[in-house]
Amino acid sequence: MKLPRFLSAALISGALVAAFSSAAQAQTTTNSLSKSITLELGNGAKMEFVLIPAGTFMMGAEDSKADEKPATKVTITRPFYFGKYEVTQEQWQAVMGSNPSYYKGTNLPVEQVSWNAAQGFLTNLNERVSGYRFRLPSEAEWEYACRAGTTTQYSFGDGDSALPEYGWFTGNGERKTHPVGEKKPNPWGLYDIHGNVWEWCQDWYAPYPGGEVTDPTGPATGTAIVMRGGSWSHGSRDLWSSFRFGRFNRDFPFRSVGFRVVAVPFPGGGAVVLAQSLEPTQRTLDRLGLVFWVV
Repeated sequence: MKLPRFLSAALISGALVAAFSSAAQAQTTTNSLSKSITLELGNGAKMEFVLIPAGTFMMGAEDSKADEKPATKVTITRPFYFGKYEVTQEQWQAVMGSNPSYYKGTNLPVEQVSWNAAQGFLTNLNERVSGYRFRLPSEAEWEYACRAGTTTQYSFGDGDSALPEYGWFTGNGERKTHPVGEKKPNPWGLYDIHGNVWEWCQDWYAPYPGGEVTDPTGPATGTAIVMRGGSWSHGSRDLWSSFRFGRFNRDFPFRSVGFRVVAVPFPGGGAVVLAQSLEPTQRTLDRLGLVFWVV
């Protein structure tokens, strides 16, 4: 019988699940991981990541817009690597062999990429680079990394007087994207986490549950995907750490929308290739969001 392209983790044998789960846990303790990594993408391109530690934070804001509340206590149980910068056009070109961006420049963030297109990039990246599984961040992971231990409107504090030092928005963006890494980073070393381009998350857009949750991945279905971070074409309020944008589906590309990559350490090899499903609903296996295909 021919197997489908994507095989749910629920169908993998118990022994295989246990083996992968055990290996993943061994790989993902904060003390055993480097604080930063640089991976070769081929064609001269590299991608830098910083380590985001496990921890707990308050997601959303009670004194903010309706969809940012109720504030929800979120626990992220495992550390992960997050792109130091938004994905650049050089990186996209190296992995995909093309450049869909409206504003051209090697070190500019890639844009005009839909959520589906970002998944294509991640699939190619997973096939190209071993030792890690690459995916989009969950919305919770994104806000956790953006806040970097802060509870203020921005990762640098309250009020937007210092925002031009940290991000590109309507106040300084000049109606275009800008090279990544030109502004100050947040406390965990992430650049352009406020502004430049919107960043796709993995989750369907939905109200917050409130209370306490662990490693949330969003609802099983929906009509729009969450974007975070604001962009050069939006005002300072949209660059808040808590601000959510969920109006567009998986096929929507625009010149103010890009993404940033999560890298999860994972041992490679064998007949099973790690991959990112094209459906947000297929995210299981020990809360790592893994799915498999057979080769």
